[in-house]
Amino acid sequence: MKLTKLEHAAVILEISGKKLYIDPGSFTTALTGTAGAVAVVITHEHPDHWTPEQLGRIVEMNPDLRIFAPAGVARAIAASDLGDVAVTTVAAGDTVEVAPFTLRFFGATHAIIHESIPVIDNVGVLVNDELYYAGDAFTVPEGVEVGTLAVPAAAPWMKISEAMDFVLAVQPKRSFPTHEMLLSRAGKDLSNARIRDVTQHGGGEFFPLEPGESLDL
Repeated sequence: MKLTKLEHAAVILEISGKKLYIDPGSFTTALTGTAGAVAVVITHEHPDHWTPEQLGRIVEMNPDLRIFAPAGVARAIAASDLGDVAVTTVAAGDTVEVAPFTLRFFGATHAIIHESIPVIDNVGVLVNDELYYAGDAFTVPEGVEVGTLAVPAAAPWMKISEAMDFVLAVQPKRSFPTHEMLLSRAGKDLSNARIRDVTQHGGGEFFPLEPGESLDL
């Protein structure tokens, strides 16, 4: 399974030409070449994780595409220009098969940003029992041995110590940074160093992927 990191929160997973997109949002360059997509997972409704324009680009080239998201995202899609696009609502405990991908879902809500801001739906996804992507939360997938962990590097809802504790709790074999577009180059280097240290502490390997770079899982 090939993983390609895009800008900010978006990633592509590919097996034998079939693609799974996760969280293609507003901080990610307009998607092109999406043919072969079989599914999209959207972890929550914030625009840095999905937009009607980005989703529409995938839908246009892949009419049989399946979309998986929590209820809040399904409502947002129904209210958008993509209102007639079918969405399968998922929640913690669900498992779905979209060959060649098996998707297991964890968690229920977005991390708290501030008490004045409503808490929204958020699901994490485990792909083929290998890649775990928690969305905007630090939900640990209990009872799962995670091969590769996407680690948030910076956000209004987190601090780097929380990301480090997340890595220590999961103890992945591999990790890479995501959710990093709010950082300067110096900030990315700092967060990468912290994520690398705790990944290595648990016996894993850190890959400081930049947008467009890939990793074979």
